Amino acid sequence: MIEQFKKDVVEGLGQKPKSIPSKYFYDALGDALFIKIMNMPEYYPTRAELEIFKEKSVEIIKALSMKKDVFFELIELGAGDGTKTKYLLQSLLQEGYDFSYLPIDISATALNDLEAKLGCEFPQLDVRKKHGDYFNVLETLKTNNHPKVILFLGSNIGNLTDENSTKFIYQIGANLKPYDKLILGVDLIKSEDLVRPAYDDPHGITKEFNLNLLRRINKELGGHFDISAFDHAPEYYMHEGIARSYLVSNRAQEIRIESLDRSFSFEKGERIQTEISRKYDDKIMKKILNETDFKIVAKLTDKNRYFADYVLSRS
Repeated sequence: MIEQFKKDVVEGLGQKPKSIPSKYFYDALGDALFIKIMNMPEYYPTRAELEIFKEKSVEIIKALSMKKDVFFELIELGAGDGTKTKYLLQSLLQEGYDFSYLPIDISATALNDLEAKLGCEFPQLDVRKKHGDYFNVLETLKTNNHPKVILFLGSNIGNLTDENSTKFIYQIGANLKPYDKLILGVDLIKSEDLVRPAYDDPHGITKEFNLNLLRRINKELGGHFDISAFDHAPEYYMHEGIARSYLVSNRAQEIRIESLDRSFSFEKGERIQTEISRKYDDKIMKKILNETDFKIVAKLTDKNRYFADYVLSRS
């Protein structure tokens, strides 16, 4: 992991414009900051998708068209704490479906915590946690003939470009069989007054979250970033439908990173792109899915139509 971190930092800071993948926000501090972000009044995505799973789990199950007497695997990519998923699990158990829940995550701690939590809430649930990379785990499950339902929630797909989203979804499909399903959670296109505060809150939490990327470079790679020398600068334009986050150098400076044995120059006002967050509508979704094996069979939204969970079927 540390070697990949080094590689991504070298490539990202050595190019123009500069960029570093958003996955490096996350360590113990980054995780804690993101939990704070999810609980902010300005951060609508988590609440909106939670509403869908809390209020419409039965509709989701209907859209899946699974038979109660046929065993299937419910596989969640990046399961986290399972807050949303538990409403779907509860409905499936109450309606008597025969299934196992397979949460996949790169964090063994998160999986252990989730397993313990579900064991208390749903002792009858068969949980088979899978630690590792999404596609490596899916590859190991590919050989069995059980029907599969994949969950990829939280609009995590939005951190990819549209081209890479197509590749990602295609790769999921390559590990599935015809009529297997994918539930894909996406943030819908909205006006700037709704979207921008979720990435630029007045409490400064999203700013600290972005700056944590520089703290990680300092801590783990021997960087010499002066955190106060960078500002947080998000952008969002409704016509484009993509929120972007940047760290902006507020002065000309040279940054040394010891483990890389390199220094990187910044002009005053030069930016590091730290995140993209694509927002969607039906037209964008259909374009992304056009070169995959999936078709839309249902779309469920919260009451405000801020967020959608698409139920997709592999052809």
